[in-house]
Amino acid sequence: MELTVREMMVDETDFIIDYFHRSTPEHLELLGVDPTRLPSTDAWRDRYRRQYGLRIEQRATLLLIWLIDDRPYGFSTSDKIVFGDHAFMHLHIVDPEGRRRGIGVECVRQSVEIYFERLTLKSLFCEPNAFNVAPNRTLQAAGFRYIKTHMTVPGSLNYHQAVTRWAIER
Repeated sequence: MELTVREMMVDETDFIIDYFHRSTPEHLELLGVDPTRLPSTDAWRDRYRRQYGLRIEQRATLLLIWLIDDRPYGFSTSDKIVFGDHAFMHLHIVDPEGRRRGIGVECVRQSVEIYFERLTLKSLFCEPNAFNVAPNRTLQAAGFRYIKTHMTVPGSLNYHQAVTRWAIER
């Protein structure tokens, strides 16, 4: 099994869009995602194309793809980027059968390295839904430090919810 973590190419962004649009309402709830806030496929695709047209220092997001034997396994995205200082990351294993195998920890570790290098970060945060056990355990195992659990709307796709804030610093 060969694991590759790299920046996602613009023509691969449908992987993210399809993941959310094809997820069950129950899975979206576990993620803390409000299905009514999902952009249309075309709007989402256009947003990513605009982002890819910007220099890395100007982007609002950086997208990574996780591949096993050259097949998409999952992805990570970053947002709330303050270039040279901090950003927030998100992590998703797309195939339900690929979860709970321990591979996500290595995917997160490699993603962290890319985010720190490409965005010249000092800190990287992640705020998964507090009731979604898997990403919370994954972040801890990948070396993130627990900061707090609090109520917030973590992103444009989310509803108000309890999240657990994790951080890793350099």
